Amino acid sequence: MEKTPSGNQEAEKAEQVWTVQKILNWTTGYLQQRNCESPRLESEVLLAHARGCQRIELYTDYNAPVDEPVRSTMRMLVQRRANGEPVAYLVGHREFFSLDFHLEPGVFIPRPETETLVLEALEKLKPIRSPRILELCAGSGCISISLAVQRHDAEITTVELHSTAYQTAMENVRRHDVAHSVKVLQGDLFEPLGDPPSTDSQKYDLLISNPPYLCTNEIPELDTDVRNYEPHAALDGGKDGLDLIRVILEQGPRYIKPGGWCLLEMDPAQISPCLELAKNSGKWSLHEGIKDLNGEYRCLLLQRGGH
Repeated sequence: MEKTPSGNQEAEKAEQVWTVQKILNWTTGYLQQRNCESPRLESEVLLAHARGCQRIELYTDYNAPVDEPVRSTMRMLVQRRANGEPVAYLVGHREFFSLDFHLEPGVFIPRPETETLVLEALEKLKPIRSPRILELCAGSGCISISLAVQRHDAEITTVELHSTAYQTAMENVRRHDVAHSVKVLQGDLFEPLGDPPSTDSQKYDLLISNPPYLCTNEIPELDTDVRNYEPHAALDGGKDGLDLIRVILEQGPRYIKPGGWCLLEMDPAQISPCLELAKNSGKWSLHEGIKDLNGEYRCLLLQRGGH
């Protein structure tokens, strides 16, 4: 006849069981020691991916044991994250503007700050029926797709130079079922559009972009997960970070309707010099900096002059 386990034996047995709660707590501490930006959130995202469930299910299954195959996957994911690999690449997706976007290495990872661009764009487009929108440097396509989901009447052209990002943007257009309103072109800035439209009706109500805007000498100083894993082509804006922004400020008015808008994301320190560039060009009638949710100037808002 088997002996009845003592209280101590039961406690020891319970301690040896790796539950969802125990794994989350351990992983959070481990990632915190390695200076990960959001250790608890990252732990939840990784464990949900390893279990093949939604994050909310971790809390409904808080005391559920986690089997060895899932723990093995989780160990591998946590080690890769601890070595600097971004969570978005590990799990293959990232949330932006309450939508889920497919991502893979070689594609710039969307940031919450960029949602400021979308919010401001939606505000400026409110009075415009069936707006025509042009996005440059599209990356994953998150900006154009977010606008398309909010404005079903919009006609959006989005341009991306690099093949991996171009294919990812195409995949995200299919994923969110917006192919009827979002056309993805591959090429360098305005090049795939051809000559500027000859009539105002063919031009765009809004030009929007989150272009590369870091200074070249800033790249080696970036955090490991950005420096070693994200595509430098999506980050490096040249010596002063303004190489592509200058082209957009110079050529953009040829593609925008009179009174149309231009929204560009940039570093807060670049807002002032870019305002000067825009004013000195004589092509823009309104020049303004827009703050992000952290209270920092993040976007340049311009309006094309003329009638």
